[in-house]
Amino acid sequence: MIKHLCRYLENEGLDIHAAEVIRNGSVIFHHCPDEDKRYPVYSVTKSLTSAAFSLACDDGLLTPETPLSDHLDTDIKMNEAFKAMPFSRFLTMTAGEYPFRPEGDDWLRFILSLDKDYSDTAYHYSNIPAYLVGRAVENAVGGDLMSYLDKRIFSPLAIEAPAYKTCPQGHFYGATGMELSVHELALLGLLYLNKGRFGGVSLISESSVSQALTPRVLTPAGDSYGYFFRIAEDHFSMVGKWGQRCMVYPVSGLVIAYLSDVRERPDALYELMKRFAADIISGRILQ
Repeated sequence: MIKHLCRYLENEGLDIHAAEVIRNGSVIFHHCPDEDKRYPVYSVTKSLTSAAFSLACDDGLLTPETPLSDHLDTDIKMNEAFKAMPFSRFLTMTAGEYPFRPEGDDWLRFILSLDKDYSDTAYHYSNIPAYLVGRAVENAVGGDLMSYLDKRIFSPLAIEAPAYKTCPQGHFYGATGMELSVHELALLGLLYLNKGRFGGVSLISESSVSQALTPRVLTPAGDSYGYFFRIAEDHFSMVGKWGQRCMVYPVSGLVIAYLSDVRERPDALYELMKRFAADIISGRILQ
C-alpha cells in the first residue's frame, strides 16, 4: 500500500507529510515520511466547532433553529435581520457574504459593524461564521470551548488537547488554528464514521451527527456542505487548506486522513487520494 501511494504521489509530482487509513475500526496503513507529529490543520478546526455545537444540542442548550445572537454576550447594537438568523445558517455558510476573516482588535465589533445583506442565503465561504458559532456556543455552555471539547471529545479519544488559536479577547477562534497528527485526525473521522460512538460509548448523539452530515447547500466545488463538513456522493470530509483532509466512506467503513503542504495543487492531491480510496475499496491494493 505504501508503494502504491508513493507511486501515485511521484507520478503527480505531489508530496505529503503523513497519511493513515482505518478500515472497519483498525489502522491498516500509516505512512509518515518524516516525523509523526502534529501539523496545522487549518479549517478542519471548523468541523470541531461543529462538534461543539452538536454537543451543546445534545445537552439541550441549543438547536439549529436557535438565533445565534441569543448567545452573543455583548452590548453592541445588532441589525434586526442578523438577530433573527439561526445557528443553521452560520453552520452552512449561508448567513450572507462576509470578508474572509475577522479583523481588528475586537472581532465581534468588526463583524457586527459590517453593512450586509442578511437576506442572502447563498453559500459564501468565510472564517467569520465559524468564529461566531464558536463564540456563541462558548457562551451557551458557560465555559472555555477547548476545555469543553477536551472533556467530551479529545480525552475520550485519548487525544491530548491540541494547540489552537483565539481571538484578541481570548475566545476560541473556531475557524482555524488547530494542530493535529494524522492519527488524531483519523480518529476524529472514525468517530463520525461510527455515528458519534467510540469504544462502545456515545460521545455525540447519532441524531446530531446525522444533522451535521446532511447535505444542505451546494458549493462552487460541486460538492455539498453540511454543518462545517463537506459532503460528496460517497464520502464526507473535514477539510483544511493546502491539503489537510479526513475522508470518511460510510458504506465501506473506510477513513483516510492525510496532512500536507500542497499550496498550489490541493485539488489534485484530493483527486489522487480519492483514487487511492477507490483502489482500497475495490481490492486493487491490499495491506
